[in-house]
Amino acid sequence: MGMRARSARDAPMNLPREGATTMEQAESGARLRVLVRGAGVAGLTSAVTLAERGADVTLLEVSAELGAGAASWMAGGMLAPWCEAESAPPEVTRDSLESVDWWASHVPGVVRNGTLVLAPPRDEGDIARFGRRTSHFDLVDAARIAELEPDLDGRFNKGLFFPAEGHVDPRLALAALRDRLVALGGTVRMNAPAGDVPADLAAGGFDRVVDCTGVAARPHLKGLRAMRGEMLLLRCPDVTLHRPVRMLHPRIPVYIVPRADHLFMVGATMVESENAGGMTLRSMVELLTAAYVLHPAFGEAEIVETGVGLRPAYPDNVPAVTVQGRTVYVNGMYRHGFLLSPSRARQAADIVFGTAEAAA
Repeated sequence: MGMRARSARDAPMNLPREGATTMEQAESGARLRVLVRGAGVAGLTSAVTLAERGADVTLLEVSAELGAGAASWMAGGMLAPWCEAESAPPEVTRDSLESVDWWASHVPGVVRNGTLVLAPPRDEGDIARFGRRTSHFDLVDAARIAELEPDLDGRFNKGLFFPAEGHVDPRLALAALRDRLVALGGTVRMNAPAGDVPADLAAGGFDRVVDCTGVAARPHLKGLRAMRGEMLLLRCPDVTLHRPVRMLHPRIPVYIVPRADHLFMVGATMVESENAGGMTLRSMVELLTAAYVLHPAFGEAEIVETGVGLRPAYPDNVPAVTVQGRTVYVNGMYRHGFLLSPSRARQAADIVFGTAEAAA
């Protein structure tokens, strides 16, 4: 189910090169020229994977700065395949089991301290419900919670601890992938036009185009929609957390992810909306309330940043690799961008190098 085929002519932006097939070029030792569009997590992961397998990769990004306008810039960076099983289909967990190892081998700062799932006393029934839908966790009591997170001592009676999970700072990770691509000989062009390939890069054409442009690719991908997500970035010197904490909420589960210098990413709502405007008051109140319930010291936290982004999603909310002509689309990352991008990048690279074909 990881790859879906849809028959359609190439998008006008693509400039595939005629001539030898990718398999013939691989056999002759010629380097494949691959154009990757989009420098979010899907694009950078795909570009690095292709370059590591020997492709001559050019990455084009319409924004002037890395992360500008990218949903992955505002992501939590949680590498939590077992927790995601609570609401995601089994293939999301299956295809993401190696994601922590992949990220740890490619970028610095990956933390492997697991995930802690908690609920206020009035909502402790949600702990059991979450546990019935997931696996690979330890049921923890108040003493164990305090051992894992000393600043939460005495605040929660029970929870779930997923020891095999991890997290990464998305902004540091995207920059590290860009640097890795350049070190592998790839080209990164920011502020690139959204239409045709710049003339100085188009000479000779490209063997394949890998499109990772998220919601911008909707004209070419049937069923792709936008999901609005909102987040807060708080600074709170009085709280220390060692791992992401998921606070179960009757309406919107909230996660609090620690970063360096006492920064905490708090997110994220998922709203069926095309509106990329500012954060709503209701969302801000819910996110701030969840942080305060976790620890009252967050009441004195500095609000460093608010963010709103549009995440691309297919009807089943599962990221997919699709093929149209000589263009490979990696899209629909939904809330699984960092979790599933290594797997989907590998699928895209298999298609580019002719070692796999899209299912009919």
